[in-house]
Amino acid sequence: MPEYLIYFNQQWVGDHSEEWFRGRGPRAMAVVNEMKAAGAYVFAGGLEEEDGPIYNADPTSGDVLITDGPYIETKEFLGGFALVDVADDEAAKMWAGKIAEACGWPHEVRRFKPQPQAE
Repeated sequence: MPEYLIYFNQQWVGDHSEEWFRGRGPRAMAVVNEMKAAGAYVFAGGLEEEDGPIYNADPTSGDVLITDGPYIETKEFLGGFALVDVADDEAAKMWAGKIAEACGWPHEVRRFKPQPQAE
């Protein structure tokens, strides 16, 4: 079955009170538990925000240079994601809708390219 990435950028979340966020956590966990029960769950999680560690690996100079911080200045950064293994686009969109509704902000869905077959 194809795997899909359901994700959001932190900037899509919007400004909300701590109470609002606390109310969303149980809803999101309920969807994750539903994904697990349906056999669609691969992995899900939120990423640490600006204060968390960020590292960059850049091989373009001929040597891999590991540095702290994002590679480029950007206005958006990934906030969290879920990986699902489902039959088709319709199932992936259904899970994206459920998690977006539970979280209260937009999410995007992208299908992973098929893995090359080992010979």
